[in-house]
Amino acid sequence: MASAAGFNQTGPVPSSAALKPPRTNRPARPNYRNIHRYPLPVNVHPIPAVIPHNPLSIISAVLSYLTFLISPPTQKIQTAYFDLNTSSVHVTDERAIQALWQMGFFGKGNLSRSEPSWLEREKKRRGLLGGSTSEEATRKRRTERRELKLERARVEALAIEERLKAEAAIRDSSTVSNGSASIDDSAEATAVSVEKFSVKKAMEAKYRESRLRKTQNGDASQPTGPLESANEKSVRFSPVVQERQLTSTAVQDIETDDAIIENEEHLQLSNEETFFLVYALGSLHVVDTLNNVIPTSDLLPLLCHHSYYPARKSSAALQPDDPFMISYTVYHHFRSLGWVVRSGVKFGTDYLLYNRGPVFSHAEFAIIIIPSYEHPYWAETQERRHHVASKQDRSWWWLHCVNRVQAQVKKSLVVCYVEVPPPPSSIDDVGALLGRYKVREFLLRRWTPNRTRD
Repeated sequence: MASAAGFNQTGPVPSSAALKPPRTNRPARPNYRNIHRYPLPVNVHPIPAVIPHNPLSIISAVLSYLTFLISPPTQKIQTAYFDLNTSSVHVTDERAIQALWQMGFFGKGNLSRSEPSWLEREKKRRGLLGGSTSEEATRKRRTERRELKLERARVEALAIEERLKAEAAIRDSSTVSNGSASIDDSAEATAVSVEKFSVKKAMEAKYRESRLRKTQNGDASQPTGPLESANEKSVRFSPVVQERQLTSTAVQDIETDDAIIENEEHLQLSNEETFFLVYALGSLHVVDTLNNVIPTSDLLPLLCHHSYYPARKSSAALQPDDPFMISYTVYHHFRSLGWVVRSGVKFGTDYLLYNRGPVFSHAEFAIIIIPSYEHPYWAETQERRHHVASKQDRSWWWLHCVNRVQAQVKKSLVVCYVEVPPPPSSIDDVGALLGRYKVREFLLRRWTPNRTRD
């Protein structure tokens, strides 16, 4: 007689540890702390601190100054070109792309979601490079989540079916010796089978079912993965089609080995990022179609004209509430405070604020920009008052929708009011022009009485 611990009449019973899905060995993540150790594309050369009661610190500081005098540090200035057709700025040099992304998360790859990784993905697709990219990991995670949702729906349907059968059996069994049970008691009895479904339980249930099925079939030596699809379909082609596919694959492999993959991706900068790199940091030069560097005094009106759609003519007068001036004021404000500012168009906002960058954590705040006209100049004439009303027109329904979206993605909504000054007399001094704008921040949060009691 076999013991009850490990065997029964039909055969060995797999233990609970054997029924758990095996842990997948995930590839090691890149060392983002080292890759993005510089917050901005600026060469910083710190000087040792001078301690009065320590003479060695004075000598160290003097040596540092002498080193800077003998071989002064140089700032690497990247180059980008402005496309008049798309009203955008592009960087094509691979080293400049890598530097701008790794030091401050500037720009976006035109063939990628965010980080310019098209070349890496193409090499991995052709089998020239191992591992997986962030896009492939996201796609795999979404596929697993979709399969788990289908498994959850199947298990819940089975649980509901079993519960209905149990209730029907109790309803029909009216001649039980101990008395008839009520429907409420049956619901409590079957509540265990309708417990809340989780991802971990779905993986374990899927893996347990596949292991038990193979154990019954006598083929337990080949374990199946936790996400093996039972309804997986296979397509078979004719021998002629398969031969053509094999031939084309072999030719493609030969061409891949012989040819060098050319990087077809470039970095696309927003107008606000471009002007911040040119004016605030001095680490970027923007050239025109003739490869001439555009000075800062000419770049500002160019970006202001192209902030409209279609772009305004170069002869048009600049307005203090041009979309570029309003958006750049907010961008410069938060970048100066140390935030990583990215576009928030996918969440219906103007900007997203990251503490360190998108590879470290999700954005914590979402920014909405609203121009404010508090200066008496904007209320002098009826035409100006109509202009102010059209610029500030917002509805409570709009605010409710935006706030609801940010609550769903667990972000705090910040409304930034930009005080628009009167038209300037000259735009030659960019610093004085930007100093006339002021930013006011308001954080919107849902008030919950139970959580805000004293």
